[in-house]
Amino acid sequence: MHNHNGVTSTSGIDLHSRSASASASTTTSASTTTSASTTTSASTTTNARTTAISSTKTSTNASDVNITTSFNANAASQAAAIHASHTHQHRLLLTLSLTSIVFFAEVIGSFLTNSLSLLIDAGHMLTDISVLAASTVTAILMRRRPSSKRTWGWARLEVITAAAGALILLIVGVYALVEAGMRLFGNGHQGIHDVNQLLFFGILGLAANLASLVILMSQSQDNMNMRAAFLEVMNDALGSVAVVISAIVMMSTGWAGFDALAGAIIAILMIPRALKLLKNAVKVLLEQTPEGLDLDKVREHLEHVPHVLAVHDLHASTVSTGLPIFMAHVVVDPNMTMAQCSQVLSQLQDCLREHFPVSVSHTTFQLEPEGYTTSSASEHHE
Repeated sequence: MHNHNGVTSTSGIDLHSRSASASASTTTSASTTTSASTTTSASTTTNARTTAISSTKTSTNASDVNITTSFNANAASQAAAIHASHTHQHRLLLTLSLTSIVFFAEVIGSFLTNSLSLLIDAGHMLTDISVLAASTVTAILMRRRPSSKRTWGWARLEVITAAAGALILLIVGVYALVEAGMRLFGNGHQGIHDVNQLLFFGILGLAANLASLVILMSQSQDNMNMRAAFLEVMNDALGSVAVVISAIVMMSTGWAGFDALAGAIIAILMIPRALKLLKNAVKVLLEQTPEGLDLDKVREHLEHVPHVLAVHDLHASTVSTGLPIFMAHVVVDPNMTMAQCSQVLSQLQDCLREHFPVSVSHTTFQLEPEGYTTSSASEHHE
């Protein structure tokens, strides 16, 4: 009985143990399943967050790339401008040195020979010296970066220099015409003292001018400053040619009046070029619309951009050579999102850069929702 009870007791213990074991196994299994499920869910959530973070980082990196690319492009543009200005400075200094030497030689020669054509050519060279000196200073100053006080730097100085040089050239040309008339039709002219000396100084001036033209020619179209310097030297070279021809004709015919005629020819060559250069400089100083940019066509083109309802108060001008600017007020759909506004701005900027004969990269647009008004609206242009 005791053994039976023991067995029963033992069986009872075994059954209880099995039951407990089964319960524990079930609990463990459930716990494991729950844990696995929780871990999987957490892992999935974490991966999703990681993916979102990665996506954000990718977007940020793309933005950083765009910013870096834009910054590098601007830095490269500024570096190229500074390098070009440095090259201009060296070429102008070399040309200035040559011109100054020949100027003093021609002044001495004009007194020795009593030649009007040589004197006018020397006066032309003095104009060259003043323009080249101003152009050299301009090239040096243009290398300075813009500041909060001078937001365009010294870029506009090249236009002022060109205008001053053209004005001086015009005055010298008018004087030459008057003096030539007095010598041709007056009785006070004493004639040329030494034609051989006149020929020598004419050839000397021509050689110096040709050397200067070679120095400046490769960069004569870079900006208005370099163009003004090149035109000055080219006109002076033509003047030297006139002096040489004058000397040869006088040696062949003995007619001293040809010297005054040569002086008048030099003046006639000078005046139209001076007027053209002065006209171009004044256009920039008066902030006229860049030549080749029709604002009516620009307005029409911009108003075809999606979400743009109207364009008004358009302004376009040139700061210096190669730097046109444009600004306008653009009326847009008032229900636009910021993303749509950004897209419209990009399209407007692309229009000015790519669709017109004058590519304008520096643009400013003021986006206005339809119905917007301001107290200064009456001051705006149509």
